[in-house]
Amino acid sequence: MSTTEPITSPGVGYWARRIVLPVIVSIIAVGGSIGAAVHGEPDSRRPDWFMVLLILIGSLSLYWLRTHPRPVLWATVGSTLVYMLMGYAYGPMIFAFIIAVFTTIRLGYRVSGWSALAALYLGHVGGRLILGLSELGLYQTLLVGTCFVVLGFLAELFRAHRDRVNAAARTRKEEELRRAGEERLRIAQELHDVVAHHISLINVQASTALHLVDRQPERAEPALAAIKDASKDALVELRSIVGILRQSDESAPRQPVAGLNHLDHLITRTSRAGLEVHRIVHGEPRPLPTGLDRAAFRIIQESLTNVVRHAKATSATVRIQYGEQALMLQIDDDGQSLTAPPKEGNGIGGMRERATALGGTLSTSRTPSGGLRITATLPL
Repeated sequence: MSTTEPITSPGVGYWARRIVLPVIVSIIAVGGSIGAAVHGEPDSRRPDWFMVLLILIGSLSLYWLRTHPRPVLWATVGSTLVYMLMGYAYGPMIFAFIIAVFTTIRLGYRVSGWSALAALYLGHVGGRLILGLSELGLYQTLLVGTCFVVLGFLAELFRAHRDRVNAAARTRKEEELRRAGEERLRIAQELHDVVAHHISLINVQASTALHLVDRQPERAEPALAAIKDASKDALVELRSIVGILRQSDESAPRQPVAGLNHLDHLITRTSRAGLEVHRIVHGEPRPLPTGLDRAAFRIIQESLTNVVRHAKATSATVRIQYGEQALMLQIDDDGQSLTAPPKEGNGIGGMRERATALGGTLSTSRTPSGGLRITATLPL
């Protein structure tokens, strides 16, 4: 049965923020304009109901500024222009227009914002000429135009800052998604290597047990014991990987990684499947970076898995060379004598991806006896 998330409505704080701004601007604009008419500009037109109506049209329209910025912007332009041409006292009634222009440009409606500034400026200057009102002096005309330009540029600065913040947030989000994708790919590779290796060993031992259980039951017991050990190891490693996916607080290891320090266990486990594995080390073994150590172990593990699954081989040789600048790996088997180039499947492709991710290389070739040789170079 599918479930749906409940649709949540905006809370009280959301509506409060939308209401508070228009109310405060209305109170300041009405009170300030009346005070300016009475005390500051006695020659202006006396306050009346129409002045209050024009102020309220511009101020209360700010309620819809976030949802419909352009209609609100032009509502403030119209009410402010009519207010000015009617000859009312200049005062804080222009606050609504300033807020609308600033917000509109900051939200990205740049053409509308600058058009509104130009419309109010030209309408005010030109309208006074057309209506025969007293002309503004040159100083006043330039001062008003300068103030409008400064307002536009301030809004542009805040818009640019907002765009930079949003771009940085998008970049961080994309980086997080990229890292998450790389982590999922790494875990998928771990799952493939773990499952393929252990299932291959179980398959070989199960075939041996089935073959011997009727004819030589006493020899089937080691094969069954090897199946038990391989399945147990597989469960432990899978539990480790799942523990990371769940980010649980259980006592399982937090990292599903095995390094070259687990190589002895890997060789012993593979030998129980009937493949004799020899290890040859050149140079002085030393601690390796975690990523390189894990990749080296997984390459050896996958190489031995391929030998068990696909090659009719009885033995394999693992050579490890600790160089000054790189770790060299070479895995040979004594499979059937073949001359054709080896075919590469998902296993070899995954090994090559591990080597390439570390800046290294991985190649396949034939040994002189015709077996498969895998050579990997992992830079230190």
